[in-house]
Amino acid sequence: MKRKTLSVLCLIFLALSFSCQKQEAPVYPATAKVDQTDDYFGTLVADPYRWLEDDQAPEVKAWVEEQNKVTFAFLDKIPYRGKIRQRVTEIYNYPRYSAPLKAGDHFFFSKNDGLQNQSVIYVQKGLEGDPEVFLDPNLMAPDGTVRVNLIGFSRNNLYAAYSRSEAGSDWQEIRIMDIASRQELPDRLKWVKFTGASWVGDEGFYYSGFDAPAPGDELKGLSRFQKISFHKLGRPQEEDVLVYEDREHPLRYKGVQITEDEKYLFLTLSEGTHGNELHYLDLGRKSRTFRPLIRGFESDTGVIDNVGASFLFLTNLGAPNNRVVLVDPRTPEPKDWRTVIPEKPEALVSARTVGGQLFCTYLKDASTRVYQFDLQGNLIREIVFPALGSAGGFDGRRDDTFTFYTFTSYTYPPTIFQYDILSGESRVFRETEVKVETKDYEVEQVFTTSKDGTRVPMFLVHKKGFVKNGRAPAYLYGYGGFNSSQLPRFNPSVYVLLENGGIYAVANLRGGGEYGEDWHRAGMLGKKQNVFDDFIAAAEYLIR
Repeated sequence: MKRKTLSVLCLIFLALSFSCQKQEAPVYPATAKVDQTDDYFGTLVADPYRWLEDDQAPEVKAWVEEQNKVTFAFLDKIPYRGKIRQRVTEIYNYPRYSAPLKAGDHFFFSKNDGLQNQSVIYVQKGLEGDPEVFLDPNLMAPDGTVRVNLIGFSRNNLYAAYSRSEAGSDWQEIRIMDIASRQELPDRLKWVKFTGASWVGDEGFYYSGFDAPAPGDELKGLSRFQKISFHKLGRPQEEDVLVYEDREHPLRYKGVQITEDEKYLFLTLSEGTHGNELHYLDLGRKSRTFRPLIRGFESDTGVIDNVGASFLFLTNLGAPNNRVVLVDPRTPEPKDWRTVIPEKPEALVSARTVGGQLFCTYLKDASTRVYQFDLQGNLIREIVFPALGSAGGFDGRRDDTFTFYTFTSYTYPPTIFQYDILSGESRVFRETEVKVETKDYEVEQVFTTSKDGTRVPMFLVHKKGFVKNGRAPAYLYGYGGFNSSQLPRFNPSVYVLLENGGIYAVANLRGGGEYGEDWHRAGMLGKKQNVFDDFIAAAEYLIR
């Protein structure tokens, strides 16, 4: 279930909780148990509900149907459930835009009119041009279950590669559009996932893919032996050139990224959501063997850009809060790296180059700060935002004179700004119109103390003049995993609760990335209990 849908359902249940107390508790059908026990290195673990894992089994479908009968018989008795559905629908029905993406003279952006199943990708010539539909996934399937994403433009912006996925599957198919004619080329690249398209000129691109799965295993088989290939435009996928594979490590993920000047190709290897190796290929040499830059999976390093024959990296190697380094591939040992942006007490979560400048995004107590530097690491300015919130964007190429970013907060709907790189001026490019009086609400940040004494931040959203008298329903949300930071963002679903006197709370639990890699590791593996202790501490704060 999508997180957005889950949030809406949780809020509806919470908002209605008091009215439902008079109803008799539903009696659910009994759930069968099976004799299933696994032996994990001498520890026996019972798993009596293993049979429920096969969601296509007839007995599981029958079980779901019986459960739903009880659930909806209970929900249908709630007298004003229809009114809440109507208000939720009204709040969600507003246009959503992405920041424009520049490709030559064209600007691409996505737009959802409000309640469309999928956002539509538009293109316009120049910032004053008339938008035209470029890709409309809503026309690709009657049930609206096809998703598309732009994943790369060719060097001279003649072609755009996009990925297409169906029915929520991770499997994607890469297709190519001719930008000028809006016509789709016959190229079809199947059995790909977690990939972009790293173009070389207008001739073709590098991508990550898999061998075709066995019949019947398309949606449940294990994805193994991801590989890197090069596709030449106009040729069948069977003729794609194999660039890299590793038959000794079938479960490693492999991704590639090419520099803007198309001189270097970087290969990233990972075994999970944390830690990666990094290798590179000098495309000016005849050799097609990747050379190692970083070995092992104990740290995370990402490519920002190349500066001549040296490489800008964002890394947490030796810096849990991340730093930016310049690496000479002839002497790639960490002891020879030159620090461009040193580690700070705040977590550096992203670094990008555009217009010959370096834009670094930090987190200060779970809200965004962005600073502009030159490529030598000299601070030019801080980008000032209108409130406590989060911002993202700052994409573009080396010769761009401006870029875009989107700012949002709990009471600040997503607003797209155009940023002049030379002057530092931000101007509103596109505002979001919502059917909520956001000025009537406020955000406060508080801190609570977890079981082991750790200071844990939490955002509270409520009406202005809110009285903390112990009578308000509260919805507490936390995540605490996979280095995922829960930042202030506009969430239309919570306003049903807020309009009815409730409070929305978001706790920034350990396991996320709000305070860098140490905060992430403090909620991993054997320290996972910290995540639950943090959440309990947040709940106890709300009770007090």
